[in-house]
Amino acid sequence: MAVTKRTLEQLREWLIAQGEIAHRDEALRSGFGIALIRTFVREGHAELVRRVWLALPDGPRDLRTAALAGGRISCTSLARRRGWWMPEVVGTQLHLHLRPGSAPTGLDNAWNGVTHWTKPLVPAGRSLIGTVEDALLHIAACLDRDTALVLWESAARTERIAPETLRAIRWTSRVARELAHAVTGLSDSGLETLMVTPLRRWGLRVRQQVNIAGHLVDVLVGDRLVVQIDGYEFHSSSAQRAKDIAHDAELRLRGYTVLRFSYAQIVHEWPFVERTVRRAVGAGLHCAG
Repeated sequence: MAVTKRTLEQLREWLIAQGEIAHRDEALRSGFGIALIRTFVREGHAELVRRVWLALPDGPRDLRTAALAGGRISCTSLARRRGWWMPEVVGTQLHLHLRPGSAPTGLDNAWNGVTHWTKPLVPAGRSLIGTVEDALLHIAACLDRDTALVLWESAARTERIAPETLRAIRWTSRVARELAHAVTGLSDSGLETLMVTPLRRWGLRVRQQVNIAGHLVDVLVGDRLVVQIDGYEFHSSSAQRAKDIAHDAELRLRGYTVLRFSYAQIVHEWPFVERTVRRAVGAGLHCAG
């Protein structure tokens, strides 16, 4: 059968729907013949990466790099793709997952990304994007514990993974096992994790998302110290701000001390935040009566 412009366009549309890069075998299974695929590549509509990945010229660079390396996107790169919350300190380098004993033969010396050679925790199939489980394992190895916990908590919430499920996974590193046991699944945002992690180290009783006076508070320290966190997306409107002020007033009338911190303060001015909370605890404002 002659190759027509219509069938070439159908292959292009299919590739766009697949994220602009797909395995050649997937194209064959979807009904595109080998002759059509060869014509598509020969006429410059796409490139065949490592002989098996069909990629449009303007396809995602990270996926193309993963294909060249014979690996999968993982660690913080996967976290960004899936929309997990992460602090600004996390770099933007591309992280790839390769099987032990393999080599990223398609990468040149100018590539400055990060490679993880670990045995996959769960099968990923034929994909350029790794699994959530392997990404969490790599995050545990790449980041300091507090920052890693922020991403693990965000993953639990975003991916709807119960903490018990995380603890049941056979993690291959001690740090990953510790993080799995530290995840609560209660953090409403990464900022909340950044706040409660050091507070718990002080030996304080810290609860998250507690309903007081008809609304949830972000953090309750002891019995009476409420810590509210203003993230960008949840407290930006004037209407939301008015509700926050009204709830703060009701909490004070009920005998609670309310401390409210912004995104910038928690991320960039942590010594001030820490000093303020310590002074409140030192004054016994977290205690009932």
